[in-house]
Amino acid sequence: MRKKAVIALGGNALIKKNQEGTIYEQFANTRKICKFIVKIIKDGWGVVITHGNGPQVGSILLQNDLAKDVTPPMPLGICVAESEGLIGYMIQQCLDNALKKVDINRFVITLITQVLVDEDDLSLMNPTKPIGPYYDDKYVKELLEEGYKIKKFENGWRIIVPSPDPKSIVEGEIIKKMLDENIVVIASGGGGMPVIEKEGWGLDGLEAVIDKDLASERLAEQINAELLLILTNVEKVFLNFGKPDQKKLDNVKLNDIKKYYQKGHFPEGSMGPKVLAAIRFLESGGKKVIISHVDKGYEAFKGGTGTHIIK
Repeated sequence: MRKKAVIALGGNALIKKNQEGTIYEQFANTRKICKFIVKIIKDGWGVVITHGNGPQVGSILLQNDLAKDVTPPMPLGICVAESEGLIGYMIQQCLDNALKKVDINRFVITLITQVLVDEDDLSLMNPTKPIGPYYDDKYVKELLEEGYKIKKFENGWRIIVPSPDPKSIVEGEIIKKMLDENIVVIASGGGGMPVIEKEGWGLDGLEAVIDKDLASERLAEQINAELLLILTNVEKVFLNFGKPDQKKLDNVKLNDIKKYYQKGHFPEGSMGPKVLAAIRFLESGGKKVIISHVDKGYEAFKGGTGTHIIK
Protein backbone atom coordinates (compact mmCIF):
# COMPACT_ATOMS: atom_id res chain seq x y z
CA MET A 1 0.00 0.00 0.00
CA ARG A 2 1.10 3.52 -0.82
CA LYS A 3 2.04 5.65 2.21
CA LYS A 4 -0.30 8.59 2.83
CA ALA A 5 0.47 12.21 3.67
CA VAL A 6 -1.68 15.23 4.39
CA ILE A 7 -0.02 18.44 3.20
CA ALA A 8 -1.54 21.49 4.93
CA LEU A 9 -0.78 24.75 3.12
CA GLY A 10 -0.93 27.97 5.15
CA GLY A 11 -3.54 30.63 4.48
CA ASN A 12 -1.01 33.00 2.92
CA ALA A 13 0.71 30.38 0.74
CA LEU A 14 -0.94 31.69 -2.43
CA ILE A 15 -0.57 35.40 -1.65
CA LYS A 16 2.88 36.43 -0.55
CA LYS A 17 3.79 39.40 1.60
CA ASN A 18 3.56 42.73 -0.28
CA GLN A 19 1.57 41.16 -3.13
CA GLU A 20 -1.79 42.56 -4.20
CA GLY A 21 -3.34 39.13 -4.48
CA THR A 22 -4.20 39.26 -8.17
CA ILE A 23 -5.23 35.97 -9.75
CA TYR A 24 -2.00 36.00 -11.77
CA GLU A 25 0.10 36.22 -8.60
CA GLN A 26 -1.92 33.46 -6.96
CA PHE A 27 -1.55 31.14 -9.95
CA ALA A 28 2.21 31.80 -10.09
CA ASN A 29 2.54 30.94 -6.39
CA THR A 30 0.39 27.84 -6.85
CA ARG A 31 2.57 26.58 -9.70
CA LYS A 32 5.63 26.94 -7.49
CA ILE A 33 4.01 24.97 -4.67
CA CYS A 34 2.89 22.21 -7.02
CA LYS A 35 6.48 21.56 -8.11
CA PHE A 36 7.44 20.17 -4.71
CA ILE A 37 4.12 18.32 -4.28
CA VAL A 38 4.90 16.48 -7.53
CA LYS A 39 8.26 15.41 -6.07
CA ILE A 40 6.50 13.94 -3.02
CA ILE A 41 4.09 12.05 -5.30
CA LYS A 42 7.03 10.80 -7.38
CA ASP A 43 8.56 9.47 -4.16
CA GLY A 44 5.57 7.12 -3.92
CA TRP A 45 3.22 8.88 -1.53
CA GLY A 46 -0.54 9.22 -1.73
CA VAL A 47 -1.36 12.86 -1.04
CA VAL A 48 -4.25 14.90 0.32
CA ILE A 49 -3.78 18.68 0.14
CA THR A 50 -5.53 21.01 2.56
CA HIS A 51 -5.21 24.78 2.60
CA GLY A 52 -6.09 27.97 4.42
CA ASN A 53 -8.31 30.63 2.88
CA GLY A 54 -7.85 33.78 4.97
CA PRO A 55 -7.07 36.34 2.25
CA GLN A 56 -9.49 34.84 -0.26
CA VAL A 57 -12.51 34.53 2.02
CA GLY A 58 -11.76 38.02 3.32
CA SER A 59 -12.05 39.33 -0.24
CA ILE A 60 -15.33 37.46 -0.73
CA LEU A 61 -16.74 38.95 2.47
CA LEU A 62 -15.67 42.42 1.35
CA GLN A 63 -17.36 41.89 -2.01
CA ASN A 64 -20.46 40.75 -0.12
CA ASP A 65 -20.45 43.93 1.90
CA LEU A 66 -19.88 46.31 -1.01
CA ALA A 67 -22.57 44.70 -3.16
CA LYS A 68 -25.19 44.05 -0.47
CA ASP A 69 -27.53 46.74 -1.88
CA VAL A 70 -27.40 45.12 -5.32
CA THR A 71 -27.46 41.38 -4.58
CA PRO A 72 -28.20 39.43 -1.39
CA PRO A 73 -25.03 38.72 0.62
CA MET A 74 -24.23 35.07 1.26
CA PRO A 75 -23.69 33.56 4.74
CA LEU A 76 -20.22 32.70 5.97
CA GLY A 77 -20.46 28.97 5.22
CA ILE A 78 -21.25 29.71 1.58
CA CYS A 79 -18.31 32.13 1.40
CA VAL A 80 -16.00 29.41 2.74
CA ALA A 81 -17.35 27.03 0.08
CA GLU A 82 -16.69 29.65 -2.59
CA SER A 83 -13.10 30.01 -1.41
CA GLU A 84 -12.67 26.22 -1.39
CA GLY A 85 -13.77 26.16 -4.99
CA LEU A 86 -11.57 28.98 -6.26
CA ILE A 87 -8.42 27.85 -4.42
CA GLY A 88 -9.10 24.21 -5.23
CA TYR A 89 -9.45 25.11 -8.90
CA MET A 90 -6.02 26.76 -8.92
CA ILE A 91 -4.29 23.86 -7.14
CA GLN A 92 -6.15 21.25 -9.18
CA GLN A 93 -5.25 22.78 -12.53
CA CYS A 94 -1.64 23.58 -11.66
CA LEU A 95 -0.96 20.20 -10.08
CA ASP A 96 -2.58 18.32 -12.97
CA ASN A 97 -0.37 20.24 -15.42
CA ALA A 98 2.73 19.64 -13.32
CA LEU A 99 2.06 15.89 -13.06
CA LYS A 100 1.57 15.56 -16.81
CA LYS A 101 4.91 17.29 -17.45
CA VAL A 102 6.70 14.45 -15.65
CA ASP A 103 4.49 11.74 -17.23
CA ILE A 104 2.53 10.91 -14.09
CA ASN A 105 -1.02 9.95 -14.99
CA ARG A 106 -2.98 10.76 -11.85
CA PHE A 107 -6.43 12.30 -11.39
CA VAL A 108 -6.59 15.41 -9.17
CA ILE A 109 -9.92 16.35 -7.59
CA THR A 110 -11.18 19.15 -5.35
CA LEU A 111 -13.79 18.12 -2.79
CA ILE A 112 -16.01 20.62 -1.01
CA THR A 113 -15.70 19.39 2.55
CA GLN A 114 -18.01 19.47 5.57
CA VAL A 115 -16.67 19.17 9.11
CA LEU A 116 -18.80 17.82 11.92
CA VAL A 117 -18.70 19.76 15.19
CA ASP A 118 -20.47 19.45 18.54
CA GLU A 119 -23.55 21.65 18.73
CA ASP A 120 -22.71 22.21 22.42
CA ASP A 121 -19.17 23.38 21.67
CA LEU A 122 -18.53 26.28 24.06
CA SER A 123 -16.95 28.39 21.32
CA LEU A 124 -20.34 28.69 19.60
CA MET A 125 -21.42 30.92 22.50
CA ASN A 126 -18.10 32.77 22.63
CA PRO A 127 -16.93 33.95 19.18
CA THR A 128 -13.24 34.85 19.07
CA LYS A 129 -12.04 34.22 15.50
CA PRO A 130 -11.59 37.44 13.45
CA ILE A 131 -12.57 37.24 9.78
CA GLY A 132 -12.82 39.57 6.83
CA PRO A 133 -11.58 43.14 6.43
CA TYR A 134 -10.95 45.89 8.98
CA TYR A 135 -13.77 48.45 9.42
CA ASP A 136 -13.61 52.10 10.50
CA ASP A 137 -15.43 53.32 13.60
CA LYS A 138 -18.27 54.68 11.44
CA TYR A 139 -19.34 51.12 10.52
CA VAL A 140 -19.63 49.86 14.11
CA LYS A 141 -23.32 50.67 14.57
CA GLU A 142 -24.23 49.25 11.18
CA LEU A 143 -22.39 45.99 11.83
CA LEU A 144 -24.06 45.59 15.22
CA GLU A 145 -27.49 46.28 13.72
CA GLU A 146 -26.83 43.57 11.14
CA GLY A 147 -26.26 41.11 14.00
CA TYR A 148 -22.48 40.77 13.76
CA LYS A 149 -20.21 40.32 16.77
CA ILE A 150 -17.26 42.68 16.41
CA LYS A 151 -14.00 43.41 18.19
CA LYS A 152 -11.58 46.35 18.12
CA PHE A 153 -8.06 45.61 16.88
CA GLU A 154 -5.05 47.86 16.29
CA ASN A 155 -6.03 48.49 12.65
CA GLY A 156 -9.78 48.81 13.21
CA TRP A 157 -12.87 46.72 13.88
CA ARG A 158 -13.31 43.15 12.64
CA ILE A 159 -16.18 40.71 12.65
CA ILE A 160 -15.56 37.79 15.02
CA VAL A 161 -17.18 34.37 14.69
CA PRO A 162 -17.08 31.07 16.60
CA SER A 163 -14.37 28.52 15.79
CA PRO A 164 -15.56 25.14 17.15
CA ASP A 165 -13.28 22.15 17.50
CA PRO A 166 -13.59 19.73 14.55
CA LYS A 167 -14.75 16.22 15.44
CA SER A 168 -14.64 14.47 12.08
CA ILE A 169 -14.62 15.05 8.33
CA VAL A 170 -17.99 14.12 6.83
CA GLU A 171 -16.42 13.09 3.52
CA GLY A 172 -13.46 11.33 5.17
CA GLU A 173 -14.39 7.84 3.95
CA ILE A 174 -14.75 8.84 0.29
CA ILE A 175 -11.43 10.71 0.49
CA LYS A 176 -9.80 7.55 1.79
CA LYS A 177 -11.33 5.53 -1.07
CA MET A 178 -10.10 8.04 -3.65
CA LEU A 179 -6.59 7.81 -2.23
CA ASP A 180 -6.79 4.03 -2.56
CA GLU A 181 -7.55 4.63 -6.26
CA ASN A 182 -4.40 6.80 -6.56
CA ILE A 183 -6.41 10.02 -6.86
CA VAL A 184 -4.83 13.19 -5.46
CA VAL A 185 -7.43 14.96 -3.30
CA ILE A 186 -7.72 18.64 -2.35
CA ALA A 187 -10.00 18.87 0.68
CA SER A 188 -10.87 20.74 3.90
CA GLY A 189 -10.10 24.10 2.29
CA GLY A 190 -10.19 26.86 4.87
CA GLY A 191 -10.88 24.17 7.45
CA GLY A 192 -14.05 23.10 5.63
CA MET A 193 -17.63 24.08 6.44
CA PRO A 194 -18.70 23.42 10.04
CA VAL A 195 -21.92 21.43 10.32
CA ILE A 196 -23.97 19.84 13.10
CA GLU A 197 -26.18 16.76 12.98
CA LYS A 198 -29.82 17.73 13.69
CA GLU A 199 -32.34 15.09 14.61
CA GLY A 200 -35.01 14.73 11.96
CA TRP A 201 -33.12 17.01 9.60
CA GLY A 202 -29.58 15.83 8.97
CA LEU A 203 -26.57 18.07 8.49
CA ASP A 204 -26.99 21.81 8.96
CA GLY A 205 -24.38 24.55 8.54
CA LEU A 206 -23.20 27.07 11.12
CA GLU A 207 -21.99 30.66 10.99
CA ALA A 208 -18.54 29.66 12.16
CA VAL A 209 -15.11 28.70 10.86
CA ILE A 210 -12.84 25.71 11.52
CA ASP A 211 -9.12 25.99 12.12
CA LYS A 212 -7.43 24.58 9.01
CA ASP A 213 -4.67 22.72 10.87
CA LEU A 214 -7.03 21.05 13.33
CA ALA A 215 -9.31 19.99 10.47
CA SER A 216 -6.28 18.68 8.56
CA GLU A 217 -5.33 16.56 11.57
CA ARG A 218 -8.81 15.03 11.85
CA LEU A 219 -8.66 14.18 8.15
CA ALA A 220 -5.19 12.67 8.53
CA GLU A 221 -6.57 10.44 11.31
CA GLN A 222 -9.50 9.25 9.20
CA ILE A 223 -7.41 8.28 6.18
CA ASN A 224 -4.74 6.60 8.36
CA ALA A 225 -1.98 8.91 7.13
CA GLU A 226 1.59 8.36 8.27
CA LEU A 227 2.68 11.98 7.80
CA LEU A 228 1.18 15.40 8.50
CA LEU A 229 3.20 18.13 6.74
CA ILE A 230 2.17 21.59 7.97
CA LEU A 231 3.57 24.44 5.86
CA THR A 232 3.41 28.02 7.07
CA ASN A 233 5.52 31.21 6.98
CA VAL A 234 8.33 30.16 9.34
CA GLU A 235 10.98 27.51 8.75
CA LYS A 236 10.92 26.01 12.24
CA VAL A 237 8.98 26.07 15.49
CA PHE A 238 10.58 28.16 18.24
CA LEU A 239 10.42 28.27 22.00
CA ASN A 240 10.13 31.84 23.34
CA PHE A 241 9.55 33.05 19.79
CA GLY A 242 10.53 36.69 19.22
CA LYS A 243 12.42 36.94 22.52
CA PRO A 244 16.18 37.25 23.03
CA ASP A 245 16.34 33.65 24.30
CA GLN A 246 14.28 32.12 21.49
CA LYS A 247 15.30 28.56 20.61
CA LYS A 248 14.50 26.67 17.42
CA LEU A 249 13.26 23.10 17.56
CA ASP A 250 14.77 20.68 15.03
CA ASN A 251 13.79 17.20 16.20
CA VAL A 252 11.45 16.89 19.14
CA LYS A 253 9.55 14.05 20.77
CA LEU A 254 5.83 14.04 21.49
CA ASN A 255 6.18 14.18 25.27
CA ASP A 256 8.49 17.20 25.04
CA ILE A 257 6.29 19.17 22.61
CA LYS A 258 3.31 18.48 24.91
CA LYS A 259 5.21 19.98 27.85
CA TYR A 260 6.14 23.06 25.80
CA TYR A 261 2.53 23.43 24.64
CA GLN A 262 1.17 23.18 28.18
CA LYS A 263 3.64 25.85 29.33
CA GLY A 264 2.17 28.28 26.79
CA HIS A 265 5.07 28.54 24.35
CA PHE A 266 2.80 28.52 21.30
CA PRO A 267 0.22 31.34 20.99
CA GLU A 268 -3.34 30.41 20.09
CA GLY A 269 -3.42 32.80 17.14
CA SER A 270 -0.30 31.47 15.42
CA MET A 271 1.66 28.29 16.21
CA GLY A 272 -0.71 26.96 18.89
CA PRO A 273 -3.20 25.12 16.62
CA LYS A 274 -0.36 23.64 14.54
CA VAL A 275 1.33 22.17 17.60
CA LEU A 276 -2.01 20.95 18.98
CA ALA A 277 -2.69 19.28 15.62
CA ALA A 278 0.73 17.61 15.82
CA ILE A 279 0.02 16.29 19.32
CA ARG A 280 -3.38 14.92 18.35
CA PHE A 281 -2.05 13.29 15.20
CA LEU A 282 0.76 11.43 16.94
CA GLU A 283 -1.45 10.40 19.83
CA SER A 284 -3.98 8.96 17.36
CA GLY A 285 -1.40 6.74 15.65
CA GLY A 286 0.33 9.04 13.15
CA LYS A 287 4.05 8.54 12.60
CA LYS A 288 5.48 12.02 12.07
CA VAL A 289 4.60 15.71 11.86
CA ILE A 290 6.78 18.23 10.05
CA ILE A 291 6.24 21.99 10.44
CA SER A 292 8.17 24.30 8.11
CA HIS A 293 8.04 27.15 5.60
CA VAL A 294 5.96 26.61 2.47
CA ASP A 295 8.95 27.54 0.28
CA LYS A 296 10.97 24.76 1.96
CA GLY A 297 8.30 22.08 1.59
CA TYR A 298 10.28 19.36 -0.16
CA GLU A 299 13.48 20.11 1.73
CA ALA A 300 11.56 19.71 4.99
CA PHE A 301 9.90 16.53 3.71
CA LYS A 302 13.35 15.05 3.00
CA GLY A 303 14.63 15.99 6.46
CA GLY A 304 16.81 18.96 5.50
CA THR A 305 14.95 21.57 7.51
CA GLY A 306 11.80 22.17 9.53
CA THR A 307 10.71 20.95 12.94
CA HIS A 308 10.21 17.17 12.97
CA ILE A 309 7.97 15.81 15.73
CA ILE A 310 7.81 12.06 16.44
CA LYS A 311 6.57 9.80 19.21
